[in-house]
Amino acid sequence: MQAVTVGRLWKYFGDYAALRDVDFTIAPGSCTALLGRNGAGKTTLLRILAGLSVPSKGEVTLHGKPPRDGDARRQIGIIGHGIAIYDELSATENLLLFARLYALADPRAAARHWLEKTGLDHVANSLVREFSRGMRQRLAIARAFLHSPTLLLLDEPFTSLDDRAIALLQQLLNEAIAQGSTVVMSTHQLREALELATGVALLHRGKLAHAGPRTPEMLADTSYLYRTYGDAS
Repeated sequence: MQAVTVGRLWKYFGDYAALRDVDFTIAPGSCTALLGRNGAGKTTLLRILAGLSVPSKGEVTLHGKPPRDGDARRQIGIIGHGIAIYDELSATENLLLFARLYALADPRAAARHWLEKTGLDHVANSLVREFSRGMRQRLAIARAFLHSPTLLLLDEPFTSLDDRAIALLQQLLNEAIAQGSTVVMSTHQLREALELATGVALLHRGKLAHAGPRTPEMLADTSYLYRTYGDAS
């Protein structure tokens, strides 16, 4: 069974088609780089995969279930433009809240573990509103990995991260993939994405321009994909 199946997917906003007949699959344990210029439809597609938006036409399944199915939703970890953490709670309180929502056996141990993994243990009891953008992003990373999801949906995950934090996120993603998790990652930072990716999906004005394995040519020359399959400018 495929981890993600997208079948003849359309998404309209009024008369505007943000996604047009998108059709592809993603295998379990793989990492797909979802690429395209601004406005190509990447965030719209990720929101549909996450169950935060519904398609106008077509079908999406995650391990055979619709994204809004309760079991499917519990297996998803998300990092997006809206960081979705609470400013008036501490870092620990944020993670405890989500750990309890996911019904983890030991919420406090899980929160402590991920604060240490993301280098935030020294500010565990500080309010998030006092955090820098980079610290908030690391807390969002901790929240996304907290419940050991089998599907990670990442929208511009490297934004505002310094080199050390980028290396940490790459390490965490590699560990998750090695343990069988599936990653779908949208980013403009092609080098970081292609180093992790086993496959690519290129969107051009809402249509799928290319989907397939990440090749050595793509890694050697980050402009190769756009030159070969059409520049979505």
